[in-house]
Amino acid sequence: MTNRWWLVPVVAAGCVLAAGASAQTAALSPEVRAFVKVDAPTVALLHARVIDGTGAEPRADQVVVIERGAVRALGDSAHTTIPAGAQVVDLAGRTVLPGFVMVHEHMFYPGVLWSSGYLANEQGFSFPRLYLAGGATTVRTGGSLEPYTDLELKAAIDSGRLPGPKMDVTGPYLQGPGFPVFYQMHVLTGPDDARRTVEYWAGLGATSFKAYTNITRDELSAAIKAAHARGLKVTAHLCSVTFHEAASLGIDNLEHGLLVASDFVAGKKPDQCPDDAVEPSLLALDIAGRPMQSLIQDLVGHKVAVTSTLPVFETFGPHRPPLPDRVLDLMTADARIAYLRRRARIADQGDTTWTVLFKKEMAFERAFAAAGGLLLAGTDPTGYGGVVAGFSNQRELELLVEAGFAPLDAIRIATLNGARYLGRDKQVGTVAVGKQADLIVVRGDPSSNIRDIENVELVFKDGVGYDPEKLIASAKGTVGLN
Repeated sequence: MTNRWWLVPVVAAGCVLAAGASAQTAALSPEVRAFVKVDAPTVALLHARVIDGTGAEPRADQVVVIERGAVRALGDSAHTTIPAGAQVVDLAGRTVLPGFVMVHEHMFYPGVLWSSGYLANEQGFSFPRLYLAGGATTVRTGGSLEPYTDLELKAAIDSGRLPGPKMDVTGPYLQGPGFPVFYQMHVLTGPDDARRTVEYWAGLGATSFKAYTNITRDELSAAIKAAHARGLKVTAHLCSVTFHEAASLGIDNLEHGLLVASDFVAGKKPDQCPDDAVEPSLLALDIAGRPMQSLIQDLVGHKVAVTSTLPVFETFGPHRPPLPDRVLDLMTADARIAYLRRRARIADQGDTTWTVLFKKEMAFERAFAAAGGLLLAGTDPTGYGGVVAGFSNQRELELLVEAGFAPLDAIRIATLNGARYLGRDKQVGTVAVGKQADLIVVRGDPSSNIRDIENVELVFKDGVGYDPEKLIASAKGTVGLN
């Protein structure tokens, strides 16, 4: 496991709505309507177990009333009045939880690599519908290679022309010269270029920005100042700049966690990515030791959020479960073959180094959260193609539980924490009266068995219930298309 660049493309009944809280839902096109399962002015979900996303214990036998795209009432079945004329959905044996708010997602997938550089494949058809089918009702693109495309996809989804989640679109990657070479990334020429890039894309509707592995401190500082002047945030997958340096510059979020931190490389040169030296420095690192604890305290003190992206890390290790057939069926034949061949090579290698690093990443995430840090959830559907939208969002929660988080805490990380970071926790992120009805209905109880998170039967976005199986079927054989 070498070269950090593989992480990229290779409450009570009768409560009324708060003023202005109802969602504004656009008229849905016939194409989108084909995936709708529940849609009425008023919907009553009966006999549901409710996990509200705050970390509180589940509440059994609840009624959730949805009206005008928002939650109108929430309470015990015995004491909650069902409005006359409501469409009733019996959810006995099911759990209602908030829609996922995932903050390291992409609308692209591994593409073509040759000696001089790399091109990724935009997945504007398959990924929006797969995110929605998997329960991700809000996503932030953790880096855009085709930002014009992503902005147009967002507009099409918001206007009801295409199915998909609510999107927060990042601008193009903020990257300096050097390895790796991605032909879909602009290479910054200095701090002024970084500032101009932020200002231009903010004017077009980008809601955040992502710095990348070869950016300089001066360029990162200029980008952060330009974004903050507009009330926008900056995240980063770093290497040339350390986590300590980024925190001091005012960065808002760091992607991937410990496994891309160059802080512990002895003799690291300023503004240079010591790529091959990162792993050895981490292997020698004690999570409980002073250097690591000092970094955690620094990040927490500067209110820097960290995004967990365990699904993409998992794909690079041996003895991990392969993708199930229903996910493989979504891929093109070429993408499926490429994935299976790479999995076989990894299994043959039996890389014990990866196992140690993966466990350290999990330990870092637990320690960061325990120290009061805001841990977010994402998936990063890149690598060599083992991370597929929607399914990987569910897998992220399972891996958080494997890392030592309680299921209810994993759900909170993937819902309320993301909403808080995006500044949308008054609208989404929990199941509560007055909030938008962005909800997932699963068979079973993920608070006692996190694997039940895979049993998605219905996904509500702004009070409209979508059929996940129809969304998934519509994308069969398309993941990996150019």
